[in-house]
Amino acid sequence: MHGFRTLFFKEVLRFWKVSFQTVLAPLVSTLLYLLVFAQVMADHAEIYPGVSYAAFLIPGLVMMSMLQNAFANSSSSLVQSKVTGNIVFVLLAPLSPGEFYGAYVLASMVRGVLVGLVVFLAAWAFVEIPVREPLWAVVFGLLATVLSGTLGVLAGIWAEKFDQMAVWQNFVILPLTFLSGAFYTLHSLPSFWAGLSRFNPFFYAIDGFRYGFLGSGDVSPWQSLSIVGGTCFALSWTTLALLRKGWRLRT
Repeated sequence: MHGFRTLFFKEVLRFWKVSFQTVLAPLVSTLLYLLVFAQVMADHAEIYPGVSYAAFLIPGLVMMSMLQNAFANSSSSLVQSKVTGNIVFVLLAPLSPGEFYGAYVLASMVRGVLVGLVVFLAAWAFVEIPVREPLWAVVFGLLATVLSGTLGVLAGIWAEKFDQMAVWQNFVILPLTFLSGAFYTLHSLPSFWAGLSRFNPFFYAIDGFRYGFLGSGDVSPWQSLSIVGGTCFALSWTTLALLRKGWRLRT
């Protein structure tokens, strides 16, 4: 396990050394979302009875930050290693595919959870948010960072340069996060868009996470758990299979 621990600590230190960019920058952008949407949409959005729009919005923004940063951590690290050529030093180390995958995803989880915690604490200074089902919030927070971190590893395996990574960021992650219910409830959408949202695993991650705070959601937390967990399993299995073959890494 020495190789796994070394790679994990290397990945954590990589984002921590630029924490002003990796942790504080997402905090500023998320607080701006909160300021703008809480002011503009407070009287227009349909939310749960007895829940203010700001309290509804904050769990969605926290989860959105976690998803985006977990993806950015693993994907940017792998692509940067490919572009600079130092990926060879990781590949030559006696690491199994599981250790390789686990180190990158666990480091992504650390960054995602850290950013989410910082955003939540900062937002809580302005709006008091109930935490009615904390276990659900923890479970979905961890699963969501696994999901997004695994997507980042997949993107990093596939991409050979930064503009290819931008394809994933702009056409996969960004639409999935913005169309995931972070800013609205499912029943406030037209039927077509509400149906389309049900195919988005990020929607279930955010809805389950929000349930942990508000005790209310658009779908059952057990349904969300099964879909997010199943998606994590499928993506993890696919990523490990690609790592065993060395696809786009060793060939």
